[in-house]
Order: sequence, then structure tokens, then C-alpha cells
Amino acid sequence: MGESTSPAREVVSEDRTGAWDLQGAGQLQGPRGLRAVPTEGAGSSWVGQKSPPRAALKGPLLQNPAAPAPRLACSGPGSGAAARAGPAPRRRAEAGKKRRAAPHPASQGLWEPAGDAGVRPAGLRRPGAGKGLVGSSAPPTPAERLPLARAQAGGEPGPAKAIQRHRRNLAEWFIRLPREERQFGPTFALDTVHVDPVIRESTPDELLRPSAGLAQEHQPPPAGLPTLALSQLFDPDACGRRVQTVVLYGTVGTGKSTLVRKMVLDWCYGRLPAFELLIPFSCEDLSSLGPTPTSLCQLVAQRYTPLKEVLPLMTTAGSRLLFVLHGLERLNLDFRLAGTGLCSDPEEPGAPAAIMVNLLRKYMLPEASILVTTRPSAIGRIPSKYVGRYGEICGFSDTNLQKLYFQLRLNQPDCGHGAGVSATPAQRDNLVQMLSRNLEGHHQIAAACFLPSYCWLVCATLHFLHAPTPAGQTLTSIYTSFLRLNFSGETLDSTDPSNLSLMAYAARTMGKLAYEGVSSRKTYFSEEDVRGCLEAGIKTEEEFQLLHVFRRDALRFFLAPCVEPGHLGTFVFTVPAMQEYLAALYIVLGLHKTTLQRVSKEVAEVVGRVGEDVSLVLGIVAKLLPLRILPLLFNLLKVVPRVFGRMVGKSREAVAQAMVLEMFREEDYYNDDVLDQMGASILGVEGPRRHPDEPPEDEVFELFPMFMGGLLSAHNRAVLAQLGCPIKNLDALENAQAIKKKLGKLGRQVLPPSELLDHLFFHYEFQNQRFSAEVLSSLRQLNLAGVRMTPLKCTVVAAVLGSGRHALDEVNLASCQLDPAGLRTLMPVFLRARKLGLQLNNLGPEACRDLRDLLLHDQCQITTLRLSNNPLAAAGVSLLMEGLAGNTSLTHLSLLHTGLGDEGLKLLAAQLDRNQQLQELNVAYNGAGDTAALALAKAAREHPSLELLHLYFNELSSEGRQVLRDLGGTAEGRARVVASLTEGTAVSEYWSVILSEVQRNLNSWDRARVQRHLELLLCDLEDSRGATLNPWRKAQLLRVEGEVRALLEQLGGPGS
Repeated sequence: MGESTSPAREVVSEDRTGAWDLQGAGQLQGPRGLRAVPTEGAGSSWVGQKSPPRAALKGPLLQNPAAPAPRLACSGPGSGAAARAGPAPRRRAEAGKKRRAAPHPASQGLWEPAGDAGVRPAGLRRPGAGKGLVGSSAPPTPAERLPLARAQAGGEPGPAKAIQRHRRNLAEWFIRLPREERQFGPTFALDTVHVDPVIRESTPDELLRPSAGLAQEHQPPPAGLPTLALSQLFDPDACGRRVQTVVLYGTVGTGKSTLVRKMVLDWCYGRLPAFELLIPFSCEDLSSLGPTPTSLCQLVAQRYTPLKEVLPLMTTAGSRLLFVLHGLERLNLDFRLAGTGLCSDPEEPGAPAAIMVNLLRKYMLPEASILVTTRPSAIGRIPSKYVGRYGEICGFSDTNLQKLYFQLRLNQPDCGHGAGVSATPAQRDNLVQMLSRNLEGHHQIAAACFLPSYCWLVCATLHFLHAPTPAGQTLTSIYTSFLRLNFSGETLDSTDPSNLSLMAYAARTMGKLAYEGVSSRKTYFSEEDVRGCLEAGIKTEEEFQLLHVFRRDALRFFLAPCVEPGHLGTFVFTVPAMQEYLAALYIVLGLHKTTLQRVSKEVAEVVGRVGEDVSLVLGIVAKLLPLRILPLLFNLLKVVPRVFGRMVGKSREAVAQAMVLEMFREEDYYNDDVLDQMGASILGVEGPRRHPDEPPEDEVFELFPMFMGGLLSAHNRAVLAQLGCPIKNLDALENAQAIKKKLGKLGRQVLPPSELLDHLFFHYEFQNQRFSAEVLSSLRQLNLAGVRMTPLKCTVVAAVLGSGRHALDEVNLASCQLDPAGLRTLMPVFLRARKLGLQLNNLGPEACRDLRDLLLHDQCQITTLRLSNNPLAAAGVSLLMEGLAGNTSLTHLSLLHTGLGDEGLKLLAAQLDRNQQLQELNVAYNGAGDTAALALAKAAREHPSLELLHLYFNELSSEGRQVLRDLGGTAEGRARVVASLTEGTAVSEYWSVILSEVQRNLNSWDRARVQRHLELLLCDLEDSRGATLNPWRKAQLLRVEGEVRALLEQLGGPGS
């Protein structure tokens, strides 16, 4: 992913279980006793690493489950015999084979035979002999290698074992995943999902050419330019000259760190045969050493202990030795002879920067190969005469690479491990296909995914929306982690003495642009808008230099040219949610305050402290000199902090007011909740429909308040502090109090289901149970009917409301596409409900197990349970009856249209007496016949508490209905049996609503199902008309029968 490395001490303080923390392999001790822990980040590779202790090497090599095991002996392409080579006699016996495999580079020595003349250093080879080893496919000649297996067989210690230990240590180190990647499953590994970005060869002239404007800076590289593969980086150039130093550069987020990590792992697994030894250095680590004298040998030995045995031979390794210098922008180099003297001795102490300069000058180890990665602004720190090739990392400029990345990452088999149910392969495939279609048809998301880091963000967001959510993970934490992966420890310009954090600079400039866009409700920005925010307040040469660095290195990360028709020539934030995140960050950091407001707060604090000290003195002096001015001054010192405090408080109240209004803003009657909107923006499905009266250009920023709440949570504040964007505890408390005040006022109103879910999602992002309990204490009805309850939404509702203490009068989750896993997640909320509606959720018998457990829970207080229009069947009713037998709270149960049939009603009749509290039971429209209905009716009449039994719309004959009516007319029992829906209702008012609704939706509903409903209704009406003696009621029923017949004729059914 994107690049990021941070000081080890920051990583240790943030996460003791980081991806690179090698505590299990022993404490890594570096200079001054600091433990070196590589940075945790998707793009981070390593920071200040020292070689793990020898204790870490005991036991098998930690291998990537998805990658081939590192081959630790001769295993060149096309053969495996040499890899299994044993003692010398065995190898001599195999010498006659026609095809002998080339020995693996890991088994080659740093010394080579010189024929009859004896042994000579590898660096003193015949002219042209080493060309085959520098990235080309030509294998080294026999005179250029010495199989270390031969040295080991002869009993010599040799460097082979040391290099093998070095490979194992690097593999164990670099294969570890950061915490943000572990969410994708336990078998998720870099080898299984890595897609090489496009690398385009460039020239020094091209690098120095100034750009005309922002639009040209943001243009992707032309498609026709030649590209480079990793294996081609050290190939001879166009003139046939040997390439020893390669500089790879790319803006933030193009994948430099991930590329280095993959390259190191490839070498560890024997996939880079051109290099016998690879030594990676972090420039941030080298920079942290300052001018402390050290030697190259000491730098290597301190970081990679196994290589101590190889150090004497390092000078003779030639081009087979590869140094990797990652993050050159962190290291200040001075190539002037007056600043850095010449030195060719690897054991001569000097400043780390001076050692790197002499390596790059080719004055020290002139035959060694060097790979440098850097941001564009630091390219000029190495004079071009010392660089053999420049390569620009262009990210995923090809849409096919984006699709491949998404396919590999989203199809991980263990994606969604942990609690809950993982997505099926069909669901994952469907997700990938939807995303691929959106990449093809919606060019803006393809422009965003040009950066591999944003591909990671898209995958992480989809995983958050569609897979079981790890505890504590929020949308805000994903975006905060995303920025940490790309900006952790990054300073804007290492040459600037201010050491300004790159993220802090972005929050001030890009945050200002984002906030102005949210305030004015726009997402498209002209070049003048962008320049206005970038250049605001710049006066000095140093400030212009910082702006230049930011524009070259990071501006493309936040802004992308708009490719949508009608908006060409404008800019948009790379992903829409990033604008709302940065706007929220801009506010919580206090960057939106005016100068007067910032000064007012400081003055109030200073005057307040002075007032406390002076008040005692004034009180004493006032007794001795009763002057009128002294009490006045004394009161003034008390008033000033309050006045200034009100000014700052009004600013916070204004922010809270804007946030709450944005959260409860109902632009149209069909507004999706914020999570569905986010999924639609990524997958390309149709978004929320606009109200006809709404201006077409009006934008909705419902994520903005969610991010504001999320950024005030303790976890995100801690991560932001590492990024150089600290939020003071007092500011966070005051902002939270202002938000709580506004939410308390506006949150009492009855909200539409989608807006209510947004309200709950805000509390979920805030991650403060006490705050949520106080604000939501007035919530008595949870109505989310019609909201598609995904696993994430169930988690949100359960996390926010599950720990509350007050009861909920009603929880309505009708038509929410709930499944058994969702029921289990929402169990804490159900235990607080008195009325629970679960209609139209397609819940089957499996869900009845969870409902049984709910009814048997000792904290259950449900009095009304509605399960209509769910295929429970007789098996489900059997489980429900087990719950009813031990439940003491339920009084009303609706099982209308649940597919019970005769078997289900007979089960109810046999076990109804096991519950003594039930007052109303609805089993209408279940396809039951006369016998089962009559058995249940008799059981209901004998029940001590049952008052009403609904049996209408069942397969009852006219005789059966009459028997049920006669049964209800007897004096025995107390339960009333309703065999017809029209019994006791006002026909003219009641049926007109039903029929008008059917008429209006006749073309959109399932016609066969509607026809069946109307046929049952017609039979019910005819039977009721025949049973009544009231002529006025007969006329009403006859009129309704005519309307039902007319509808049936439209559907093609029988009209009579």
C-alpha cells in the first residue's frame, strides 16, 4: 500500500502487538538500549531494525502459507537436484547427469575459484564476467560461483549459513502483517494478493521539467511509455552500460514500501537470483542516528547479526551485493566534497549520511548494486551522474491491475473470520463483479484507484460494510489507520528545521478546502479554489518551499482531476468520504477558529490564572485602602475569562449545531442510511433518489458528523497524535459537551428509520458508552422498519443500545432482511424490548432456536412478539413452544402467515397449556383445515388466560367456520375465536383502505400471490355475508365483494 514508516518508539507506544513486534523472538536491542520495532503499516516495511537474536532462529523458518517455502539450497530454475544436494560423494555421483541445475544464489559463496591459479576475490573477475549477474537472465559462469554446499561438505563454516540465517530473519520479519491487514483473515499474506504497480522509466530531463499548473501535475503518465518489471531494474541501459544504482520514486500512496517489502521477500525465497546478499536500510533509521560516527560494517552488524561472519568478504561481493535504501526523503545527503569527504573503507567510522553518500558515489564498494526509493521532492538529493536508471512508480494506471487487486484481496477464503458468518464464495464473487462493473463505467473511482493505497481503502471499506466487524472497529478508525499507514512518522521536509508533520500540513490545507466544500455544499473545486487554500497565509521563502514539497509529494494523494462529464477541469477529493473526514478533522483540531477566537481562549486562560493569584492581594489591599477601583478591578478579573469563554463556547455550539443539522437532514423521502450510501458509491448501485423540489446540485454530507464523533474517540485521538495532529483532552471534552447539548434537543424528535440508524451510527463511531447512554436516555421506540440490517448495522445497534438500562417500549425490525446471525447479534437489544416486531424477515426454523433462547432468558421482558410473514413452519413452532413453556412475560404472539399448516396448529393445540400467561394468539393465513383449527380453538377455550384467537384466512369450509362461531357462542371458556376477518369491523372504512392499496400496487406486486390473497378475501366476505342477519351489513359486504371481483378480473382470476 502507501508508504509510511515511523519511529520505533512511536509504534511501541501505540500498539504492543504490532505486525512487526518481534517480542516473541526476543527483544531487539539497538544503540542506546532502544528496542527496534518495525513500523506497523500496510505500506511500512521497516524502521531501525536490528537483527533478531540467535534465539529467534531456533525452530523452523516462519513461512508464508500462501508462498512457496524458501529453498535453502541449490534450487535454480528448472531443476531441483541441486537443491537436494547432499554430501560430496552423492553430488559427484550426479555429476554425469545431462541436465545439471544451476546452484541457487543462496548457496553461492562470496569467493570464486580462479582456475589453476587458485582462489581470487569475486570482485577481481575477468572483464565482462559479472554482467550476467546484474538483473539479466544469463546465468553466471562456473568460474564466477562457488557452491557453498561444497564448502559445508568440507567442514568449512563459510558465509553460507550466515546468509541463510539472514534470509530466515528477513523473511520472518518482513512477512508479518500489520494489524490493519490482519482483519482480512489469518491466511492473508502479501504473496497471495500482491500486484506489481506500473514502473515507468524516466529521464533526468523529465524530472527537472517544471509543470505549468495543477492540472498537469495530476495527469497520469501516458500509456505508451515503456514500463519496467522488478527483474529488469538492473538490466543494462539502452547503450548497453551496466546499471548499478536505481532510483524509484513515487508520490505518497503509490506503493513504494510494499514494493520494497515484496522485493525483500522475493530475495528471501530465492526469486532474485541476481543477488547473493541483500541488505535493506531505512533512511529514517539512519537519520535518527544523527552525526554519531559509525562504520558501514557496524551499521550492518548492529542490524543484521548473522552477517558479522560475512563482513570481511563484503568488499569482494561485487554486483551480487544489493543495498536497499528506503525513504531517501528522510535522510539529508551532502555530495559536496567540502561537506562529505571521500572514504572507501567500510570499517572507517563516519556519519551514516556520509557513508551513504560514498556508497552512492561508488567510492565505497564500487561494484555493489543500490536500489533507492524516495518521494519526488527528494530526487535531486542524488546527483544524476551517480544514478544509472530512474523509475517512476505509477501505481495501478491500468484498470485491469485494479480489478486483479480487488479480485485477489476480496476473494480471500478467510475474509471475515471471527464472530459471525463469513461471506460465501458466491457473495464475494458478486461483490467483485459489481466493483469491476463500476470501475468500467464510473471513471472517477478508477481515477482514485490509480493509487494502490486507495485500492486498499476501498477493500477495507467493503470488508467493513459486508463482513463481520471486529470489536471496536469503526469507519473513522479505518480512515485514521489508512492515513497512519501512509503518513506515520512522515515529515514534510527533512531539511526544514521545523520538522512539520506531513499529515498536520495536509490537515491545515486540504482540511480547509474540505471544510469550505462542506460548508458551501460542493464537491467540485476549481484550480483557484485549490490554490487559495494551499497558498493562504504564505509569506516566507521557507513556507513556499514546504508548499512545493507538498504539491510534488502528497497533493495527488488527496485530490484527483474530475473526469465526469460537465465538470472537466475541476478537482475532487480522491474518494468522496475523504473530503468529509478531512473537514471533520479540520474542525476537531480547532483549525477553523478565527484568530480572535484562538487569542481569546489564550487570554482567558492567562487572565484566569492571574486572577486567582491577584484576588487574594486585592482583597487585603482593599481593607487597607478602601478605594472604589479595587473591587471593580477584582470583579473585572473574574468576568474576563467568562466573556472569552462564551466567545469560544459559541463557536463550539455553532459547530455542534451544523453537525446535528447535517445528521438529521432529510433531503428526500427515500434517503438511504449513510452505510448504504457509502456502499452504493463504491459498488456503483443506484444511490438515494432526490426529492423533486430539491436543487440538483445540492450535496449530502452525512458522513461528516459521523467522522466528527469518531475523531473524538480515544483510539483515534491517540493515532492522530502519532501523525502530529494531537487533539487536546479539554478540547475534546468541550466539543463533546456541545454536541451532546444539541443532540439532546433535536434527538427527541421521532426520526425516520434511516435517519435513526444514522443517529445510532454516530454514537457507534464516538465509542463512548456513557455519552451515548445520556443522549439516548429518552429513546423509547426503536423503529428501523425497512432498513436492510446487514451484519455491520446489527453490530452498530447492539453496541450502542445493548448496554442501556432503560426499557424500550417497542423495537420494530419489520422487513429488515434479518437472518439468525443478526438475531444473535441483536439479542442484548431484544432483552430491553417490551414489544418486538420481526415481520417480513424470511426467518426460518433455524431462527426459532434463537427466539427460544430469547424467551427463556431470565432478563426477557417481551410482552408482544410479532413473527408474521416468516416461513417458520411446524418445526419452528415446536421450538417456540419450548420457549413459551418457560416464559412469564409474553402475552401477545402473532404467527400470521408463517406456514404452520395443520401440523403446526396441532402442535400449538397440544402444548398451549404449557404457557399460562398468553392472552392473544394469531395463527391466521396458515393454510390449516377445519380439524386442526377446531382442535386449537378448543384448547384456546380451555386456556386460563387466552382471550383472543385469530383463525381467519385459513382453509376453512363454510361448515368449519360455522362450528367455530358456534363454539364461540357457548358459555364455556373465555377465549374469543375469530374465524372471519370481517367480524366486528366497520366494512366501509376498513376495506376501502385495503383495496385502494392493492389497486395502487397491482402492477408491482407478485400477481399470483395477490390473486391468492384476494380469493381468500372473497371467500371470507361471502361467508360473512351469509352469516349476518343485518341487511345494512349485507349490503356493505356485497359492495366490497364487487370491488374484489373487479380486481380479480384484472389479474385474470375468477370473478365469481
